[in-house]
Formats: sequence, structure tokens, C-alpha cells
Amino acid sequence: MPTIPFTSNYEDLSSNRGFQFKFHCQKCGNGYMSTFKASKLGLAASAAGAAASLLGGVFGRAAASAQQLESLVGGPLHDAALNEAVEEIRPLFKQCTRCGQWVCEPVCWNKKAQLCEGCAPDLDEEIASAQAQAAKEQAVEKVKAVDWLADRKIGQAAAAVCPKCGAHTQGGKFCPECGATLAQKRKCAACGAEAEGMPKFCPECGKPYTA
Repeated sequence: MPTIPFTSNYEDLSSNRGFQFKFHCQKCGNGYMSTFKASKLGLAASAAGAAASLLGGVFGRAAASAQQLESLVGGPLHDAALNEAVEEIRPLFKQCTRCGQWVCEPVCWNKKAQLCEGCAPDLDEEIASAQAQAAKEQAVEKVKAVDWLADRKIGQAAAAVCPKCGAHTQGGKFCPECGATLAQKRKCAACGAEAEGMPKFCPECGKPYTA
């Protein structure tokens, strides 16, 4: 029997009941499964084994024969089934003459270059991808150029949520839900003046604030 290609990109799903193989693209990993082929020899072995386990005694020899039959499944019959599966799946794969990998034609084969897309990427796909990436980067730069804090007083201490009702303050001076004042103020115990923020000394009388 001639040598069989696909030596490293298939999975053997065969059992004593029959033969089946799953072939994988070496670039994207997509898989294609061959048609299941029942093994008459394997089925006969299973039937003989079942008869031996049920009846025993004189059928003990049948069990030994079953093991012999099962061992034959991994020989010429298996190779023939693999070769048949290869011929069935071959039209879905191409071997790249540059890197030697077997790749699936529908997804990973560049028909114009007659090479896999790992060696010869599809330029239309690359351009579309580059355009999308550039648009993303430009969007980030344009967003950065906008002053999103123009209407907010960064130097004014304010709570993220209203201490009265718990609503989000949205950076305003008053709560958008209950109208409570949000700017933090300190009241001087000496003169009674109020100052925004958390200064250490009263801007009116110069006395230090107590805790």
C-alpha cells in the first residue's frame, strides 16, 4: 500500500466497530470528520465476545478468537480505511509549498498566491483589519482631545454620591435627585464663616479648624 499523507494533523476515532478520522487545519484548527465506515471484522469480534461472556464454557474459545479479530482491526484494514478517509477529505485541504502545513481551503488558503494565508495573507483582509485598527486608534485620540471636565470644578471637593439620598452626583454642586448641596464646606467655630473644600485655616479670621 502506498504511503498515506496527513501524518500529523488527524485524530483517529476508530474503534472495533469501525473506522473514522478527524482532520485538523494546521493554521486555524478547524476540523473535518470522515464518513464512518463499519468494520465487519470488528463487529464479528464484538459479537463473538458477547456470546462468550453470556454463555461461557465451551464458548471460551470464541472469546480468544474475538481478541484475535480485534487485533486485526489495527492492521491492513485500518490503513485502508485511513487511506480512504484521506481521499475523502483531501479536497478540503491544501498543502502549502512554502511552510509544508496542511490548511483548510475554505478559510486559510490564499487562492491567488497558491499559498496558505500564514505565508501569504489575504491583502483585502489585511487592509480591512488595518483600517479598523486605525479607526479605533483615531477614535481614542479624538476622544482624548475633548475636554470632558470643562464644566466641572476639579478644585472643589464633592462627593461621588449624595450623602442625603445616595444618588450619583454627576459632578454637580447639587444632587440631581433631591437637590441637596454637594460641595463640602467647613464652618469656622470662631467666626462662623463657611469655606468650600477642606482648608486647614479659616480664610476669614485665620483661626485653625477643629476636627
